[in-house]
Amino acid sequence: MQTVALGRTRERIPAIGMGTWKMPNDSNGCINALREGAAMGMSLIDTAEMYANEEMVGRALRSIDSQVFVATKVSPHHFREKDVLSACDASLKRLGIETIDLYQLHWPNHSVPIKETMRAMETLVKEGKIRHIGVSNFSIEEMVDAQAALKREEIVSNQVEYSVFVRAIERDMLEFCQKEHVTVIAYSPLARGAISRPKSHAVQSVLEELAAKHSKTPAQVALNYLISHKGVAAIPKASAMQHVKENSEAAGWRLSRHEVERLAAAGGTGRPMVSGPTAWLAKNMSVWSSLMEKMERGRRAKAGRR
Repeated sequence: MQTVALGRTRERIPAIGMGTWKMPNDSNGCINALREGAAMGMSLIDTAEMYANEEMVGRALRSIDSQVFVATKVSPHHFREKDVLSACDASLKRLGIETIDLYQLHWPNHSVPIKETMRAMETLVKEGKIRHIGVSNFSIEEMVDAQAALKREEIVSNQVEYSVFVRAIERDMLEFCQKEHVTVIAYSPLARGAISRPKSHAVQSVLEELAAKHSKTPAQVALNYLISHKGVAAIPKASAMQHVKENSEAAGWRLSRHEVERLAAAGGTGRPMVSGPTAWLAKNMSVWSSLMEKMERGRRAKAGRR
């Protein structure tokens, strides 16, 4: 599997990993998909306490023989120092592991001082409970503030929405991350199914043309477009085995520079799922954190009744 450098560390992660958003906590099919995907080289598995499926990921990890890079996220309503520490312990228990490879702040929470949150994250590194610190859905300014709040560690990654249809990060975020050696982890890299339900005829036409040229599928071309950019890894979600295999084969070959430019010129300027006023509210209002907490409790309660 093609790999990507993780921040300024000497570590490398798979260019194509596996996301688990909306994977149910009681799915044997998802466990099998994660196990087989890891065997195919997609040994980066990303989850989050907010997804309410860390137990399922933990069961998958116990069925995988090879080494896996485990990434999870702390929810924004847990950004107080003591809550970060408790949330990490809870995630470790659910995952059934001793150390989280990449612990990420799921969303900015401007109602909690970032210095307090990052103090807790560095405590977790010092205690050996996490290895690396990452963020998710952070703007450039928020990343700068978060890094400034750290005394010893560095932010190694920013997980953001990125696909051929949603390319907002190409305006300035991608260049900033490349310059600062922060790895971009692209979530929803297949635009939540838009590859098979195209939003842009121009983009779809180029995807299909390049897929035929390289004997690949449009989805594989779409993923290869992302990882052709320096410092970018992608984490598509797949529970069907044919899609797991398809995703794994999106790496190990390269679109030419001209082909990448053609896809970029075809359009795909859609907005991220959470943007504009919604994103502002998500980051600045404590009511967002409370809502996320209620949703998380609901998912866990539902999973427990199954």
